[in-house]
Amino acid sequence: MADASDALAPREEEHDPHFEPVIKLTEVVETKTNEENEDVLFKMRAKLFRFAADSSEWKERGTGDVRLLQHKDTKKVRLVMRRDKTHKVCANHAITADMKLQPNIGSDRSWVWKVAADYSESPPTSETLAIRFANVENATQFKEEFEKAQKANASLASAPAEQAEEPATDAKEESSETKEEVKEGAQEEVKEEKEVEEVKEEEKKEE
Repeated sequence: MADASDALAPREEEHDPHFEPVIKLTEVVETKTNEENEDVLFKMRAKLFRFAADSSEWKERGTGDVRLLQHKDTKKVRLVMRRDKTHKVCANHAITADMKLQPNIGSDRSWVWKVAADYSESPPTSETLAIRFANVENATQFKEEFEKAQKANASLASAPAEQAEEPATDAKEESSETKEEVKEGAQEEVKEEKEVEEVKEEEKKEE
């Protein structure tokens, strides 16, 4: 009986024919990632995990670059992470002020936080995520940039409230000005009526 390894060994009479494709695809198909209008504020390689409540264990979501992206128009910052090779999204959520990065027990280079709505899956889900970096320095840098993004988003959220108060003040001023104009107009009408009556009285006297 021949050895199984012999079957895998190349033989001299064997050849590997090469066939040219009948149709050559020259058109490059552009794929949109919905990240075209965003700037990368932070980028670092890491490994992501999610906590599975049904089995009470951490499950790996993927390894790749975790990025903080800021929209060019709205200036809002979100966290996006894609898996290596497949580029499939494994984390996608807004960075809100209520999120808190907590150190993972037994590791000084990983963080744990809760997400109310993670959009990496459809429909969005509430998740407890953990991220692990190559070293302490990378983990610390991620935390600093994450907290900066939280402050930036919080300032954007408070700005519209302040702007909304200003028109209300203007409206009050406009209404008070309108009242004054109406009052002045009424006074002028009374004055004109008096003048008309005085003219009529003088005409009667002359008759």
